[in-house]
Amino acid sequence: MAYVKNLFDQNFIQYASYVIRDRAIPEIIDGFKPVQRRIIHTLLRNDDGRFTKVANVVGKVMAYHPHGDASIYTALVNLANKELFIDKQGNFGNLYTGDSASAPRYIECRLRPVTKDILNTNPAITDYVDSYDGRDKEPVAFKAKLPLVLIMGAEGIAVGMSTQIMSHNINEVIEAEKACLRGEKFELFPDFQTGGLIDCSEYKDGLGKLITRAKMDTRDEKKIIITELPYGSTSDSLMDSIEKAARNGKVKIASIDNYTAKEVNIEIKLPRGVYVKDVVDSLYAFTDCEKTVYCNLLVIKDNMPVQMTCTEVIQYHAKQLTQILHDELELEKAELLEKLHLRTLERIFVEERIYKSIEEMKTETAVTKAVMEGFIPFEKELLRAVTKEDVEHLLKIPIRRISLYDINKNRKEVQAINARLKEIAKLLKHIVEYAISYLDGVKAKLDPETFKRKTTITNIKTVDVKAVVKRNIPLKYNEKDGNLGTQISGGIELMKITPFDRIIYVRKSGIYTVTEAPGKVFVGPELRYCGFADKESISKVLFTIIYRDPATNFVYVKRCKIAAYIMNRDYFFAPDGMEVLHIDTRKNFKFTLNYIKKPKVKILSEDFKAQNFLEKGLKAQGTRVVSKEVESVLVEEAKKAVE
Repeated sequence: MAYVKNLFDQNFIQYASYVIRDRAIPEIIDGFKPVQRRIIHTLLRNDDGRFTKVANVVGKVMAYHPHGDASIYTALVNLANKELFIDKQGNFGNLYTGDSASAPRYIECRLRPVTKDILNTNPAITDYVDSYDGRDKEPVAFKAKLPLVLIMGAEGIAVGMSTQIMSHNINEVIEAEKACLRGEKFELFPDFQTGGLIDCSEYKDGLGKLITRAKMDTRDEKKIIITELPYGSTSDSLMDSIEKAARNGKVKIASIDNYTAKEVNIEIKLPRGVYVKDVVDSLYAFTDCEKTVYCNLLVIKDNMPVQMTCTEVIQYHAKQLTQILHDELELEKAELLEKLHLRTLERIFVEERIYKSIEEMKTETAVTKAVMEGFIPFEKELLRAVTKEDVEHLLKIPIRRISLYDINKNRKEVQAINARLKEIAKLLKHIVEYAISYLDGVKAKLDPETFKRKTTITNIKTVDVKAVVKRNIPLKYNEKDGNLGTQISGGIELMKITPFDRIIYVRKSGIYTVTEAPGKVFVGPELRYCGFADKESISKVLFTIIYRDPATNFVYVKRCKIAAYIMNRDYFFAPDGMEVLHIDTRKNFKFTLNYIKKPKVKILSEDFKAQNFLEKGLKAQGTRVVSKEVESVLVEEAKKAVE
C-alpha cells in the first residue's frame, strides 16, 4: 500500500506540474501558453506573406503540440480574434454573438508583420529545445519586447490554482512601459474587445475585482438598446439572462430582440405603464447586464507559478526589453565586425596580390600557409588574427570577381559598416532612450482604429438587489402536513417575501430556526410564530415563553428578544429538559394556571399578567410564577388548555 501511495503521489505531482506550466498558466516572458507559442512558431517558420488554410497550419502545429487538433484550432481562432499577431480571412466567429468560427478547411490566416517586431526569434538570443518527438526544435519562450500577458489577457484553471488576467489596451501598455523606462509613475486598467463599462476602483493592480456593465441607450423612455456588452458575455447569453429574469417576475419587459451583427444591438421594449427608470436598476441587479469579475494575475516566472501585479509585470518587461535590445545590438555588432574583417581580408588579398603566392603551391597545407604568411605585413590593419576559416573564404572567391574587384565599392561598404558600428555604440550607451524609440515605432505601426480603447472607465454604484426586489412571493403554511415555504400547495399565506429574506419560525416545541426563504420545510403542526429575521424586524419582537419543569411541575415565564443567531441552526427558548407550554409575541396578555389537586391546596387556579414579568436575556432562565405544581395553562384569547 505504501508503494502504491508513493507512486500515486509522485504521478500526481508530475501531472499537476505539467498542467500548471505546460497548459493552463501563461509564461511571463512572452505571455503565451504552450499551444499559442507553437502556433506562432509554426506561422513564423512558414511565413511567406500569403494566406494559408487554417487546417494546414493546425496540421503543422501538431508536429510540436502533443495534443489533438481541436485544441490547436480553438487556440488559433482565439489568438486570431485578438487582432494582434494573426491576419485572418473568412469566418472566424463573432465575439458579440458567440457564434463559432467556420471549419478550419474554410478559413485562412497569415502572420502580421508586427509579430516579428515584437517577438525575438533569433536562436542566439531565444532558447530552443527539442520538440516532444525530437524531430524538430521549438522555442522555450519567445523573448517578447512587450508585456503580452497584459495585452492579451488569459484564463486558466490548473491543479490547485487558477489565473484570471484581464486584457489591456496595447497603446496604454506601451505608454506605461515608456513611463516605467523614464522612471515615471503609471497606472493600467483593463480594456475589453466587447466594450462596456467598468469600475476599476477595486482593481488593485490586477489582483482585485472589477464591476463591469453593459452600455445602454436609454434616451427613449419606453425602450432600452444595449450597445456594448459586459466582459465575458455574448448577446445571446445576455438575452437569456434577461428573459429568465422576466419569466421569474424580476424584470418587466414587453419584448426583447437581438439585432447584433458587426455591432451589438439588443432592443428591449417595455410594457404599458413601465418606463426606463423603473427597469434599468433591475437589469443590473438580476441579469448579466452587470457582473463582478475577480482578477488573479498568476504567471509562470522562472519555471514557477507566481502572483504578480500589473506594475510588476511592466517593470519586468521594461527590464527585459532593454536586455533584448542590448543583446540584439551586441549580436549585430559582432556580425558587422566579422563582416568588416572579411572585407578587409578581401581587399588586402586582392590589392596586395596575395593570391599570386599560391600559384606554385601543390598541397592544401602549403596553400593555407602561404596565404596566412602573406597577411603578416598587414596585421595592424586586421581586426583579429587570420584563421583557417578565413583562408577558406578567400580561396572561394571566383577569379572573375578578383579581376573585376571594385576597390571603391569595398570602401563604401566598409564606411557603411563603420557608420553602423558607431551608431550601435551610441545606442548601447543610451539603451533606455533606444527602447523608448522602439516602443514609439511599434505604436506607429498599429492601426489606431483597431486598437483604440473600447471599454469606458467609470464609477459604478452597485445596485443593491435587496433594495430593488419586491416582496411578492407568498410564504405559506399548511397546518395539515406541517410544511412551510414558497413551494407548497394549499395552506394559508402568512406573508409576502423575497428570495433574499431571512425567515425565523418557531415550532410548538419551543425550538426556533433562522433560514433563507424556504422552498419547503417541515416545521410540524401548530406553528407558533413566523416572521422576518433581519435585525430591524426581529429586534421589535418580544417573545414570552411559558414552560414547565417536568421534575417539579413548577411553571416559569421567560420574556426575551433574539439579538443574534447562526443561520440554519436550531435553538431552544427554554433550558434543556424543560417542557414548553406556550409561546406568545403579544406584549400584554393574561394566562391562568390550573394547579394539581392536593389535600392542602384550596385555590386550584390563579390568573397572571405577562406584562408583570421582566424582560431577560435570551440565555437567562425564566422566573418561577408560583411555588405550586401546575397541571395546565390557559392563555387569554387562546381558549385552549395546553397540557
